[in-house]
Amino acid sequence: MEIKIRKAERKDCALILDFIKGIAIYEKMESDVVATAELLEEQLFDKNRAEVIFAMEGGKEVGFALFFHNFSTFVGRNGLYLEDLFVYPEYRGKGYGKALFLELVKIAHERNCGRMEWVCLNWNTPSIEFYKSMGAIPLDEWTTYRLDETALNKLL
Repeated sequence: MEIKIRKAERKDCALILDFIKGIAIYEKMESDVVATAELLEEQLFDKNRAEVIFAMEGGKEVGFALFFHNFSTFVGRNGLYLEDLFVYPEYRGKGYGKALFLELVKIAHERNCGRMEWVCLNWNTPSIEFYKSMGAIPLDEWTTYRLDETALNKLL
């Protein structure tokens, strides 16, 4: 079975939001989703802040990956940052996640990225094992920090 990958288009914003909600449910974070299709259209297509690709089965989108570029001062080049990779549960185990991941590797290579990075929840053993099988190395000595919108506003 050949897996088709396609790049998201402006008309896909509601679909992208459905995938975001799907990953949020999987990660038990659905109450954190405040994105709208309109906001995604502005950020992804008007401002080009990130990109999305889909894995297809018979003309239906069954998985997605959302990514953007960051920059490494140590490497001196941009990197590809994977924000989300999600395959609907009923399509898992068929190679869609791997196909999306390898497409991102190809994009990173074509764009001369110095690295590819992402975060993964510590309890998400299936994803951790998948990433390790692809050669990923966990950066256990690093801790991710965040200022949410409320914290940002308090500092102003």
